[in-house]
Amino acid sequence: MIMHSAIKSAAACAALACCAAGCRDGGDSGKARPAPVVRVLAAEAVAKTMPVRLRTIGHVEPIQTVAVRPRVGGELTKVWFQEGQRVEAGDTLFTIDPRPYDAALKQAEAELAKDQALLRKAEADVARYAELVKKDFVTKEQFDLIVANAESLKAGVAADEANIERARLEREFCTITAPIAGRTGDLMVKAGNLVKANDDRALVVVNQIRPIYVVFTATAEFLPEFVNRPAGSIKVSAQPPDGGAGPYEGVLTFMDNVIDRASSTVMLKATFPNERETLWPGLFVDVLVVLREEPDRVVVPTTAVQTGQEGQFVFVIERDATVELRPVAVARMVDQESVIDRGLAPGERVVSDAEFRRLVPGSRVEVKAGLVPETAPAGTGDRKE
Repeated sequence: MIMHSAIKSAAACAALACCAAGCRDGGDSGKARPAPVVRVLAAEAVAKTMPVRLRTIGHVEPIQTVAVRPRVGGELTKVWFQEGQRVEAGDTLFTIDPRPYDAALKQAEAELAKDQALLRKAEADVARYAELVKKDFVTKEQFDLIVANAESLKAGVAADEANIERARLEREFCTITAPIAGRTGDLMVKAGNLVKANDDRALVVVNQIRPIYVVFTATAEFLPEFVNRPAGSIKVSAQPPDGGAGPYEGVLTFMDNVIDRASSTVMLKATFPNERETLWPGLFVDVLVVLREEPDRVVVPTTAVQTGQEGQFVFVIERDATVELRPVAVARMVDQESVIDRGLAPGERVVSDAEFRRLVPGSRVEVKAGLVPETAPAGTGDRKE
């Protein structure tokens, strides 16, 4: 009896405990738990003037490249420069043994002297026979032969003079000079070797280094930005990839007259003074072309722009510290900033950095004090190939 009463008492206590627990659970389930506050960084959308720029990769190319070849044959007796040396136009580069050409010149001069002497005698004969033919002392046929001989000798003298001029030129060609100012390359033929006239093998290649071209391409969509612009009005900067010296400033000086059908690009060339010769032929550089400026463009940090299944969007911070998901159209990204075409107005605050996976429309946020990033100053906008 006593045991039976104890069991009933334990069951009753358990029932009461379960009932009490059930009441507590039921009371909590009826209340909505408050959503956690997300700490974020914020930035203000600002309106400012932004340049439109083209950023692409280019390469350095000499404005002039000359392969120096001999114009006469012979032994290469002397090289007057060191490989890689800078030379000026007219500097002596090579000497070819001139002795055979000196002898040829003297021979041509001797031939001229002989023919001039014969011509003087023939002209004297013409003068004498002109009087004799008037008196019928000689026939007209004889006189014509004398005149023809004189004319033939006169032509021979002219040919001798031409031979002398050619011999003098060949003698001059024994000294090979630099046709342009620039840097010499690898020496292909050393002193002591025989060379032949107009050889396919160049003796050395000279590249013009100052000024110099930077060659790059732009897609066809940029063509209106370049057409009908005054010469020298488009500034171009080039930065070597090592990130050291530079950027170097130049101006656009050439646009090709055809668009490449395979790549839909047009070739452009910018001229750089290159006074210190830091831009070297064949070097690849980062090219930045300033095209124009656009006033009153809305700009936010690029970190504020997110990409979803329906496109790009930002979280706009409302006055009640909640966020709104706002679709935006981004015109271009500018280093750490994005230029917004539509979807934002100047003065609106956006979330620039946060655990974006925790944000949903209506989430409450707390802006971290002292960590509100500022937008960069105007002048960093670009469009990249």
